[in-house]
Amino acid sequence: MGKVKYILLDCDNTLCKSERLAFAACAELSNEVLAKHDVKERYDVDTLLEDFVGHNFRNMLVGLQKKHNFKMTDAEVDEYVDRELGKVIEKLSESCTECTGVTEQLEWAKAQGYPMAVVSTSAKPRVIASLVKTNLMRFFTDEHVYSAATSLTPPSSKPDPKIYFHACEQLGVKPEETLTVEDSKSGATAGMRAGIPLIGYVGVYGEEDGKEKMDEMAEKLTKETKANVIMYDWKEFPECVKKIEAL
Repeated sequence: MGKVKYILLDCDNTLCKSERLAFAACAELSNEVLAKHDVKERYDVDTLLEDFVGHNFRNMLVGLQKKHNFKMTDAEVDEYVDRELGKVIEKLSESCTECTGVTEQLEWAKAQGYPMAVVSTSAKPRVIASLVKTNLMRFFTDEHVYSAATSLTPPSSKPDPKIYFHACEQLGVKPEETLTVEDSKSGATAGMRAGIPLIGYVGVYGEEDGKEKMDEMAEKLTKETKANVIMYDWKEFPECVKKIEAL
């Protein structure tokens, strides 16, 4: 394909270790919703991640309603989405850290002349909070941080590829001229559906969940989302980019 024209990057658990922090807030509010609607099931961070990793909170509420057979009003959903965003931003602003090795590799990409953008399913204020806390925002401009929850009308969520099509249109590139880095099945599926060459990053699973989960995700991203390359550590990023460019 020649030199990649734009590097597109997921944020949560790809650039920043934000998923567990965010899902702690999501679990609290999800359990409140379930109790309010007389559903006995309760979630902790791990069980919520198992069911909804890669989804934003609005989409998570849709999934909870379907799974547990109850109905929320649009106003109720909007209220909980607003509350969740505030809780998550507070947690991320206090405690978010970068995924191991990210800064060094973004420095490399910048030095090589690759333009970069963030393409996330999460609300933009949450993404910005993570990037600011980890000092990664310096690699991006505000207008090049795209959010399926914020940048689109109506809001969307990966695995819907709309946010990737939107970002590519705004950046003036074709999807096949870019690459993306994704850690979750939903995010990788969005990239696949958009026709974007994909690096599947699984290192964060090794750090947070162990080798078995990391290997499981490597297989899943390869088989189910057609990841072109699997990246176990951010130090492998330059070689992964070369492999994409050799396609």
